Amino acid sequence: MKKIIVVNNPKNWKFHVPEVDIVSAKDYLTRADFTTQKSLRVFNLCKDYSYQSKGYYVSLLAEARGHKVIPNAKSIRDFKAPAVVKIISDDIDDLIQRSLKKLTGTDFVLSIYFGQNVSPQYLELSQELYRIFQAPLLRARFVYKQKWFIQSIRPICVNEIPDTHLDMVDTFAKDYFDKNRFSSAHTEEYLYDLAILINPDEKEPPSNPKAIHKFINAAEKTGFRVELITKKDYHRVGEFDALFIRETTNVNHHTYAFARRAQSEGIAVIDDPDSILRCSNKVYLQELMTVGKIPAPHTIIVHSENRHTLAKELGYPLILKAPDSSFSLGVVKVTNNSELESGLDKMLEKSDLIIAQEFIPTEFDWRVGILDGKPFYACKYFMAKNHWQIYNWQSEDKEEICGLFETVHLETVPHGIIKAAIRVAGMIGNGLYGVDLKEVDGKPVVIEVNDNPSIDDNIEDQVAGEKLYLAVMRSLRRRIEDRLNSAQLKIQQHYRGFYDI
Repeated sequence: MKKIIVVNNPKNWKFHVPEVDIVSAKDYLTRADFTTQKSLRVFNLCKDYSYQSKGYYVSLLAEARGHKVIPNAKSIRDFKAPAVVKIISDDIDDLIQRSLKKLTGTDFVLSIYFGQNVSPQYLELSQELYRIFQAPLLRARFVYKQKWFIQSIRPICVNEIPDTHLDMVDTFAKDYFDKNRFSSAHTEEYLYDLAILINPDEKEPPSNPKAIHKFINAAEKTGFRVELITKKDYHRVGEFDALFIRETTNVNHHTYAFARRAQSEGIAVIDDPDSILRCSNKVYLQELMTVGKIPAPHTIIVHSENRHTLAKELGYPLILKAPDSSFSLGVVKVTNNSELESGLDKMLEKSDLIIAQEFIPTEFDWRVGILDGKPFYACKYFMAKNHWQIYNWQSEDKEEICGLFETVHLETVPHGIIKAAIRVAGMIGNGLYGVDLKEVDGKPVVIEVNDNPSIDDNIEDQVAGEKLYLAVMRSLRRRIEDRLNSAQLKIQQHYRGFYDI
């Protein structure tokens, strides 16, 4: 992806950065070739980002054109919002106090050049503020009133850099633009930047390390430069064209925050926040399937008023599910009144609504992977040894925690299973889903829909192999290009030639 630095007057640019074009704000805003160019990364270093200034319009129109811009319009608005600055000051309070504790005055100004500072003792604080505001040149003012806090933060232009700092800033700039994620090398091979969100410490991640490696290979073949990120990289989401979440998702979790930020910035994302919200709550799913007349086990949404009717309506054994259960955790089977009351007490303490279902014993569950409304893999997950679930977390033998599996060709899956999986996934969205079903008397029964289905090396990929990973990456690329094409079409429809700026 080609990169440019936009400034008010290129004659005032004081640094040499290889393979980066320096463009005036006027040219970027008015030249037709910038309007129609699809793959472009823009670094907005204009001297003023105030509302309706050239600097403001550079970021605003860059987003409309589908270009990747730093800072984006959202970050620019944040500079002007005292409430946002206060919240951020509170969020990083420990870092602020630790970094500034040796100062003796009551006022301090910190200049942040490409995420760095000329004094190493302020490096960590500088990097954190850059990650939050995503502007290459920043100046933060701190004041001391019983403790240090941020009074203001704003972008600065090159002319505001002291002459004594220029040599170091030149080094910072070269280092900043040399980073792999901003590299213009192999632009024909790598058109877009993809972040894969993982948690290296997660015990049961949705993809094991070998599968992540296969996703990376597939992404590179699809035209992505790939970077693995973790929850600490939240403020870097805007640097990428696409986000692929391979960490177990939940609404009250940073994975949802990542998905929301990606969606708000127009970044292609799997899993999208709507899918996370809908799939992570069993109460929502049950209501959705009831309204959509999806075949499912006899289910009751339980609350304090109807808890005493369950045994009569469902009989024993029956299943209790916490709304946010996953990987068989938060799901219990009860066989008598004592177990039922105990289970209800525990779950209703945490949620006003939970799920109770009839118990349907089967040898295995079907899992049908759905992507963009189409099935692309299918597995049979067998119950763990001497257990009623796929996972038996109480097993003392680690080899018997999980049941066996069988990955099958899609054409061998009963038509009713495939049809039901497509239908219920379509009610959630058009993302990546794993639909769990049982087959009872030759008919499908939908158990649940997972927004973050397992795709592990040598399990879900046994039949499709590399095609499984390529399908996901091609879906992400299509999402990027659909958005770019839509943006370009709107611009071409409204473009009126040279603007008087």
